[in-house]
Amino acid sequence: MKEKSRNSFSGSIGFVLAAAGSAVGLGNIWRFPYLAAKDGGGLFLVVYIILALTFGFTLLTSEIAIGRKTKQSPLTAYTHLKKGWGFLGVLACVVPMIIMPYYCVIGGWVIKYLIAFLTGEGIVAAEDGYFTGFITAQTQPIVFTVIFLAICAFVVLRGVNKGIESFSKVLMPILVVLILGIAIFSLTISNTDASGVTRSGMEGFKIYIVPNFEGLTLKGFFTVVMDAMGQLFYSLSVAMGIMIAYGSYVKDDANLGKSINQIEIFDTVVAFLAGAMIIPAVYTFMGTEGMVASGPSLMFVSLPKIFAAMGTIGTFVGILFFAMVLFAALTSAVSIMEAVVASLMDKFHLSRVKAAIIEIVIALVGGLVVCFGYNIWYFEYTLPNGAVAQILDIMDYISNNCLMPLVAIGTCILIGWVLKPGTVIEEVEKSGCKFGRKKLYIVMLKFVAPALLLILLLKSLGIVTFI
Repeated sequence: MKEKSRNSFSGSIGFVLAAAGSAVGLGNIWRFPYLAAKDGGGLFLVVYIILALTFGFTLLTSEIAIGRKTKQSPLTAYTHLKKGWGFLGVLACVVPMIIMPYYCVIGGWVIKYLIAFLTGEGIVAAEDGYFTGFITAQTQPIVFTVIFLAICAFVVLRGVNKGIESFSKVLMPILVVLILGIAIFSLTISNTDASGVTRSGMEGFKIYIVPNFEGLTLKGFFTVVMDAMGQLFYSLSVAMGIMIAYGSYVKDDANLGKSINQIEIFDTVVAFLAGAMIIPAVYTFMGTEGMVASGPSLMFVSLPKIFAAMGTIGTFVGILFFAMVLFAALTSAVSIMEAVVASLMDKFHLSRVKAAIIEIVIALVGGLVVCFGYNIWYFEYTLPNGAVAQILDIMDYISNNCLMPLVAIGTCILIGWVLKPGTVIEEVEKSGCKFGRKKLYIVMLKFVAPALLLILLLKSLGIVTFI
């Protein structure tokens, strides 16, 4: 009875936009451009695209197929596939539980900056110390975290069709138009600095797309591969239970292969546009030395300074940029929340409202901990990979660097060696559609992906240091 009453996406467009919305998040906007600039521009792009079409495709296909085959969310799907493998489902559910609190905090920061630019305070937001002053305050970050969480909860509580699908169908086209518009604008700008050097957006774009092999070693190339693979976790929303949950809402007669191809294309294009939007602008106003910023420092420190340097139009561009970032953050956060809510519903047979309330409480408590990590509970801790971290960074490290590779390795072993790849292939071809990259999928799933994932995990844990 439970499977018959399960909600589903009304069609493939709704599924693709929801899945792409999940994939297009903060990782695309603040991490992809930085890695592209750091790892030889076009070289990183080529490696990323190759990995997206092989490694990313393999994980994405596996998770969506697992979801549709079992009609279960991550917490229960693995047990339905094979008894004794429920631990993978637990890990896949813990990941979004860890991510959601700090994602809401960062989403709150985005709302704060959007309001600053909307109210004409963009110049003030660009001043030194503004960002630090805001996140170390004890009240404001919590207020904005609650606002962001409330928006996510509203969408998730409305369900799959009226909530997630309707939300994605409206926001995703707007998001793409905004990214494309800002990217085109970035290519048209030029600036002459205090020393009289003039730089243009097109010069920055050239740095972005032309491969730079200068001083490239085998170790350096392997670093590019590992960076691109790590980015794919952020970009495709794999190994965090989301695609299993969304896959469980896909109808059996849908063309799964075609939908997966569309998600891949959508995500890769948006990631590319994010780089085309940010790298030319940063290069124009800050030169190559400005391109080393990533994460919060790029979005909340470097870019507001660039918008301020643009003059009057900078305020308008800042409004469009932070509106776009907010849409990207919301579509991702909604999917993160849904992965947990769906898991609680399937495992404990709770109503959507009860499951959502539990996740709201978890996210709120975790969000408070993250906010306090910048003031009353502030400390610095050196992670195994050498990074100096606060509470938010530690949560990010545990979820993204440790648990996600473990979930992905476990999935490859379960599908590739225990159940055999035919389990997924049969599911993809169920509606009569052809599985285009079948042989590639088998080789990647059984051999290449687990090996690369193991190296990535060992590197994250500080065990492999030669890369």
